[in-house]
This record gives sequence, C-alpha cells and structure tokens, in this order.
Amino acid sequence: MEEKPSLADQLKSKIRSRWEQGKQLRRRRRRRRRPRLKRGIFLLPNLFTTGSLFAGFYAIIAAIQDDFWWASFGILISIILDGLDGAVARLTKSSSPFGFQYDSLCDLAAFGIAPSILIYKWALAPFGRIGWLAVFIFVACSALRLARFNVLTPTLDATTDFRGLPTPASAGVLASWVFLAEHYGLKQLVPNSVSPFPAYVLAFLAYMLAFLMVSTIRYTSFKNLGGRLKRPFRVLVGAVLALFIAAAVPQVVAFLAMVGYTASGPILHFKRHRKPKETRTPAEPVTSNFT
Repeated sequence: MEEKPSLADQLKSKIRSRWEQGKQLRRRRRRRRRPRLKRGIFLLPNLFTTGSLFAGFYAIIAAIQDDFWWASFGILISIILDGLDGAVARLTKSSSPFGFQYDSLCDLAAFGIAPSILIYKWALAPFGRIGWLAVFIFVACSALRLARFNVLTPTLDATTDFRGLPTPASAGVLASWVFLAEHYGLKQLVPNSVSPFPAYVLAFLAYMLAFLMVSTIRYTSFKNLGGRLKRPFRVLVGAVLALFIAAAVPQVVAFLAMVGYTASGPILHFKRHRKPKETRTPAEPVTSNFT
C-alpha cells in the first residue's frame, strides 16, 4: 500500500503550486505592461527633422571656420525645417513618441549649441570668461526649456500656447542679427568694428533670451491657424504683401519677425496681469436746503 503524504507535505506541495501559479501570473502581467515597440517610424516628418539637424550642424562648422553669413543662414534654414516637420506630422497624423524625442534632441543642437558657437566666435570671444559663460547659460537654458516642454506637452492640449520662449525663436534672434549685420555690412551692429558696445548688447541679449526660455511667460504657438479655413479677403491681400516684403528684404524681415515675436510674450504677459483699477467715487450725501 502506498503511504499517504503527511499533512506537512501536502501543505508544502500546495504552497509550491500556489507560488508557481503566482509567478506565472506575475510574468503575464509584466508582459502586458511592457509597451510594444513599433518596428517602423514615420519617414516624412523625421526627414524634415534630420534636415533641421543638418542645417544646424552646418552652421556650427561654418561658425568655426569664421564664415558667419552662412552660419547664420544655416540656423534660419533650420528654423524653417523645424516648423515644417511639426506641420507635416500634424497634417499626415504621423506624430509619434520617437519623433517627439528626436525633434527635441535635434533642437538642442540646432538652436542651443549652434547659435552659442556663432555669437561666441563672432563677438564674445574677446570677453573671455564672461563671453563663454553667457553662451553656456544660453545652452543650459535651451536644454532646460526642451526638457520642460517634453514633460508638459503630453498633459496639455495641442493648441496650447508655449510656456517660455521657444528655442527656435531665441536662436532666430541671434542668427538674424548676425545675418543682417553680415549681409549689409552694418558696422554699427558688428562688434569691435567701431566700438565694443554691440558686443555688450549681444552678451546681455543672450542672458535675456536664456531667462525668457525658462520663464513661464506664454507665447503664441500658431498651431491652430488652420482651424478656420475661410478668411476675409483682406487677410489674403495682407499675406501677399507680407510675402512681397519678405522676398524683397528677407534679412530685415527675419530680424524684425524674430524680435517682434520675442517681445510679444512680455507685452501680452503685462497686459494680462494688469488689472485696471476702477476708481469709484463715493456718492455725495444729499443735503436738503430746508432746515
């Protein structure tokens, strides 16, 4: 006759079987929690992002070789391509977490490192420590701005305004300044040509742009402009006139557009938070003429 297992053995076998079942159940839950990575990526928007990175990298090489006109032009081209990749991704519904992170990494190189090297080689190198500290703070604030953007964007609406000055706009202000001065040979804007005053202004501007990037000032995102397809006729006339002026003097238009957009944030912020104080005069007591 077979011996019946003891009570202790039965308990051990039950505990072992329950433990094995729990182990298998935990494995299944882990497999379910793991996000399945897509084998492919969206090609078209990432091509524009790569083109933006290429233009920014070319700007770095040109700035190192003291070819400042092409360096500033490369940064401006990178800004255009960076705007196109987001528009293409929204139109084709090809947005992805990979493209989102890839775009931020490319923006740090094209709009953080490239303009910093450009203004350092163009104007701030003679200042020594103050010069390279200014460009370092600009790069650091660009990285912080992009990191905050990556964290906040999934929790916000797609048409929400930007919080802080976008990195393409900050890079555009510096690049358009160099582009305008180098193209027209404006000695008043070129550092160390007439006086070192423009270099001081450029260093202060780098600090100011770095502060605006990490601030909480709201900037218009322009992502919901296509929501309303029908526009008044005067809008079309204004757009044609703007294109004509931009084609005639692109250097001036680029500089004014970048400076105007940068200044729009503090101006609108001041208007939002300014509460009109309505002075209410108390009603005068009515006195009777009769005593």
